Amino acid sequence: MLDYDFMRHAFAASGIVAVLAGLVGYFLVLRGQAFAGHALSHVGFAGATGAVLVGASPLLGMLGVTVLGGVLMGALGERLAERDIAIGVILTLSLGLGLLFLHFFTSYATAATSLLFGDVLGVDIPTIYELLGLAVVCLLVLGGIARPLLFASLNPELAEAKGVSLRALGLVFLGLAGLTTAACAQIVGVLLVFALMVGPAATAQRMTARIVPGLALAAALALGEAWAGVALSYTTDWPASFWISALSGGLYLVSLALFRG
Repeated sequence: MLDYDFMRHAFAASGIVAVLAGLVGYFLVLRGQAFAGHALSHVGFAGATGAVLVGASPLLGMLGVTVLGGVLMGALGERLAERDIAIGVILTLSLGLGLLFLHFFTSYATAATSLLFGDVLGVDIPTIYELLGLAVVCLLVLGGIARPLLFASLNPELAEAKGVSLRALGLVFLGLAGLTTAACAQIVGVLLVFALMVGPAATAQRMTARIVPGLALAAALALGEAWAGVALSYTTDWPASFWISALSGGLYLVSLALFRG
C-alpha cells in the first residue's frame, strides 16, 4: 500500500488534519459549539465554489470565508441563545450562496463532489505543505489561548469576572475553528467535517473527564480513524470519507454504551 505515492500523501495529509481536528474539536465540543463546526463547513463550501468561479484556489477561498464566518459568529452572539441564532443566520446565508455558486458550477461536477465529500487520495505534495503550515499556525494559536479558553469554557462567569474577554476569545477561537474546518474539508469534504472535528472529541469526553488525557485521546482517536479510513479505502475501494465517518460514528456509539456521562 505504501509503495504508491498517492497513498503516502493520503496518510500524511489525513494525519496532519486529524491531529489538528481532534485538538480543536475537543474545545468545540467542550464549549457546546459543535453546531458551529457544521455551519462553518457549509460556509467553506460557498467560499470554495465562489473562488473557483473567479479562477482562484478553492482552498484559499474556503480558508478566507470560513475564518470570516467564524469571526462573524463570534461577533454576533456570545450567550448560547444568541450564538445559536447567529450561527443559524450565517448557515442559511452561506447555504444560499453555495446553492447559487453551484448553479454556475455544473461544468465542474467532479470538483464539486470533491468539495462536498473530500478526496484524500487525490492530495498532492503542495497541498500537504499547505495543510502542514495551516496546522502549525492553528496549533500555535490554540496553545496561546488554551488556558483562558479552558477557563472560559468551564466557568464563563468567573472568567469574565477575572478579566477574560469572552467576546474576544470567542472571536479568536471560532476563527481558529474556521481554519480547522477548511483543513478537514480537504480530507472528508464539507458534509462530513463532523467526522473528524466532533466525533473523536465527543468520544474522548465520554471516556474521560480529565482535560489533558481527553485532549490526547481526541487527537489519537481522530488520527486512528483517519488512517484506518484511508487503509480501508485502499483495501475495499470504498470512499475514505465513508470509512472515516463510519469509524467516527461507530466509536461514539460504543462510548455511549460503555461510558455513562
